[in-house]
Parts: sequence; C-alpha cells; structure tokens
Amino acid sequence: MEITEMNHSPGSLARRSFLKTAVGGAAFAAMSFQALNGAIYKKLEALDQEYPTWGAPDGIYWDYVASLYMMEPGLIMMNNGTAGTMPRVVYNTLAEFFKIQAKNAYKCYTRFRPYQDIVRRRIAEFVGAHEDEIALLRNSTEGLNIIAQGLDLKPGDEVLMSNWEHPAGTGPWRMQEKRYGIKTKIAELSITPKSKDEILNVFNDAITPRTRIIMVSHACYNTGLVTPLKELAKLAHDKNILFAVDGAHVIGMLDVDMHDLDVDFYANSAYKWLGAPTGCGIFYVKKEVQDILWPNIASYKWEEAVGARKYDMIGRVAEPLIIALGEAIRFQTHIRKDRIERRIRTLATYLKENASKIPGLKIITPMDSELSGGITVLGLDNVKIDQVVNYFLEKYNLVISPIFRDRNAGRICTHIWISFKHIDILLKGLRDLQAMA
Repeated sequence: MEITEMNHSPGSLARRSFLKTAVGGAAFAAMSFQALNGAIYKKLEALDQEYPTWGAPDGIYWDYVASLYMMEPGLIMMNNGTAGTMPRVVYNTLAEFFKIQAKNAYKCYTRFRPYQDIVRRRIAEFVGAHEDEIALLRNSTEGLNIIAQGLDLKPGDEVLMSNWEHPAGTGPWRMQEKRYGIKTKIAELSITPKSKDEILNVFNDAITPRTRIIMVSHACYNTGLVTPLKELAKLAHDKNILFAVDGAHVIGMLDVDMHDLDVDFYANSAYKWLGAPTGCGIFYVKKEVQDILWPNIASYKWEEAVGARKYDMIGRVAEPLIIALGEAIRFQTHIRKDRIERRIRTLATYLKENASKIPGLKIITPMDSELSGGITVLGLDNVKIDQVVNYFLEKYNLVISPIFRDRNAGRICTHIWISFKHIDILLKGLRDLQAMA
C-alpha cells in the first residue's frame, strides 16, 4: 500500500486527492468520488481567485459554499450547535470508504490504520498544534472525561468551573467528587459579561490554594459567550494551575491556535461546526502535560504509544469516520479559517444588531465581538420558547434550539451556509411573535 500526503496549499488541494492508495496492485481510490470532490475544490479555487477578499456579504462565493452542504431543500438549519451537516465532499469520502469496508473487511483492518496519522497531522496543522498532541476521539465529552479521570487529584483538591458549563463538562468532575472526594467550585459569571476583565476577576477571586485545574467552555453552549482563553490560561499558569477547555463548538467556527492560546487540554466535537460526521472528536493535550494525564482505556502496547495517541487507543475504530474528518478539515482549509470566522461573526453581528431593535427581545449573548462568535442566544417576553421553536419549524422550516426555558430563550447558530436573507426571515418571525404576544 502506498500513501501519499497532500500538499496543504489551497491550489494543490484542488488538484490532488487526500490520499492515493494502491490495493492489490490496482488504484484504490475510486475515480468517481475523487473526481466529484476534485471538481468541487477546483470551482472553489476559481471563485476564491475571482473574489479574493469576499469575506462576509452574500454573493456568488457564499452561495456556492452553502450549496456544498447536504441540506434538505428549503431547510434553514440554525442549530448546528447540536449537530451540523456535512459538506458533499465529506459525505462522498465517508460513503466511499464505508463501501470499501463493506465490500472487503480485510482492507479495513490491513489498509486503513495509516490514515489515522495522516488525519492527525492535518488536524494539528489546522489547530496550531503538533501531531503528537492530537488524539482522535468520538466527541468532546470523551475528551473531558479523559481529563477528569486521568489526573491524579487528591481529596480536597479543587476544580474551578464557571456556572455556564455544559453537563458534559461538569458531569465528569461531579463523578470524581463523589468517588474520590475532590471538590468542585463554581466561578459565578453574570449571564452577559461586559468585558474580559470582568471574567478574569471572577475567576481570580474564586481561586484558592487548593485549586488544581480550571475548566471552562471556549464558547458557552447556553449563552454564546466566547471566553478569553489566552488570558485565563495565563492567569492559571501564573498560579501553577492546569487549564482545560470544553471547545465543543469552536473548531470550525473560529480561527484557533492551541499553542498561541497556551491551553493544556482542549476537547472538541467535530460534527458541530467543522462538518465532520457524528462520532468524530478532536482532543488536544499539550506535550508538557501528557506525562501527568493517564488514558482512560488501556489497549495493546498503550505504554509505547507516542504522544497523545495513547488517548485514542480504544481498539477497532470506524476509520471511514476518521478519513471523513480529514476531508472536513481539507474543506475548511480550502475556504480558509480566517474567512470562515469573519463570515460567521458578520452574520452574528447582523443578527444581534437587528434583534436588539425588536421590543421585548433580550440579547443574552454579549454584543462585543471579542466575547461572542457564531452562537447567539435571544430571550423573548411572554412567548414560551417551545412555541417559538415550533413556530419557526412549521412556518419557515427553520431550526433553532431551546436553551433557557425559564427565560424563554433560544439559541441561533449562524454558520457559513446561512445567509443574510435567512436571518431576515428569522427577524421577521421574531417581530411577528412579539406582536402576537
């Protein structure tokens, strides 16, 4: 079997397939899916050259990008915070490699494993890490559990979290609290912090001599707050405290660099904003802390695994999912991370600025673009959020997510397949609902 790595430059990505493999002397990669994917990348490259600075407005470039996502006709999906959709190139890759596995399982267990490190290298370059710092998991929950269960904490040691964390982030620590007597402590942030300093001061004041690790969400699933990781990491490290991040929403939304952020651990669900299939997760573990984090599962020769590979040695895995994850990275690399972030932030800003003009509507997510990203949480007066969700689904085939039922608040995600026209539809519906209340 021969495996050739891709050149990471956008131009060559359009002309070369992700992998070229020979099986039994014949070309392994079927021309059908490679030709389909190649044509898509070629057109993206052409549009990129024609609209090189087309960062945010609707137009030909973003219309084409949106058309590449496998969405039902007429569906306006504004809840990829739960699960997103795949670009066609990712689906083509996934289907092709599952077909190979279905036709000849021998190829699955003899030919697929080298793909993992090729994908690992691609992820590392995408998130600003070293390949030995990347583990391939199933979701952010798995990564967060590895952190909680893999550190040697003693009874009375404290884990500091915010009050807006997802249960997947708090649950593993609560279990360790019941099982081993560690302590969980909450830094009480306001629902809409006004500045980075406000957040840093709350955490600084909550730190005690027993604080061993701080765990926060990069983008809070329930408020849309984007926490200042770099500043929080410095605060933690200056006090010899570990720093862990629930980054379920951010890879694929914002342009992140692990080494620049200087976090110790970062767990992501790649099927939300990155466009990978469900069952794909990315777990970053800084080299300097790998010696103090045990894996949760020990498999054959786990102790000989290099770097973060020891955290994903769980036996037989679905390699087609991993290969499709690599294709999702390729797709976003082709568009460019900075361009994706700019588009998402522009859409979210447009939504917040116009929603703020609707009487009776509360903007829970910070207006400051430095403290927010592609998640916007809105609260309505006198309209139950479940009614709001059903209204948009039935009237506009538009999907949003209920978040705070006690506040009648819903979450809206503005990914790159969303247009300003879609947001205008949402805004019209919100005005109509408020008028009917």
